[in-house]
Amino acid sequence: MKILLEYKEKKFNQLEEKIGIKFNNPNYLIQALVHRSYLNENRDFVLGHNERLEFLGDAVLELIITEFLFENYLNPEGELTSWRAALVNAKMCAQVANEIGMEEYLFLSHGESKDAGTKAREYILANVMESVIGAIYIDQGWDIAKQFVTRWIITKLPEVLEKGLWMDSKSRFQEAAQEIVGITPSYKVLSEEGPDHAKQFIVGVYLDKEKIAEGTGLSKQEAQVDAAEKALEIKQWPGPRITILPKEKESEII
Repeated sequence: MKILLEYKEKKFNQLEEKIGIKFNNPNYLIQALVHRSYLNENRDFVLGHNERLEFLGDAVLELIITEFLFENYLNPEGELTSWRAALVNAKMCAQVANEIGMEEYLFLSHGESKDAGTKAREYILANVMESVIGAIYIDQGWDIAKQFVTRWIITKLPEVLEKGLWMDSKSRFQEAAQEIVGITPSYKVLSEEGPDHAKQFIVGVYLDKEKIAEGTGLSKQEAQVDAAEKALEIKQWPGPRITILPKEKESEII
């Protein structure tokens, strides 16, 4: 097996140490971090992009999370589905990829390399997280993939439940506002800029006449969600109350 020069140049051994996995075939790990755009500028690169690994990793991640929730909680299917969605969504996957430090190992085109901190980069990191899981599964098998997902993602479940991250931010802010101050939030478009195909909206979220926060997005809905997320950060209100039904334990309420 020939290990690519990029393995040493990007110090992939340090990434392996970080995640606690030594790959039998490091080329799987390298390919997991290759974005399609990189191949457009480096046509002689011997590996493909990571989309097939992402396809596999997405399925592996979802099954590991599903199995864990099924084995540990007696909550109804709809609630478990919401919890799972909060653990496997793009925002969570990108957050974990950042915690691991995967961004510095990405193979990106020059154009994509300039977009650090953007929604596009978050989306790329989320996909990379899934492709790395796919690479681990192929190279190491189910048990090691499960250990990885448990360590880095399932450990986020207490935060998801405590903060109500299984609900979208608009719903969380509305429920908290109605319960705590008895007001239903309203949203107002403050400005919109740019051409029709790439408009940037700025939306304010209000409690009565008080503006709590502003959000931005490429659509009104996206800007509203961003505004609600920022309002939740400002108010620091607790997440919604939920009954948790762990197996073989007494029910508890957060």
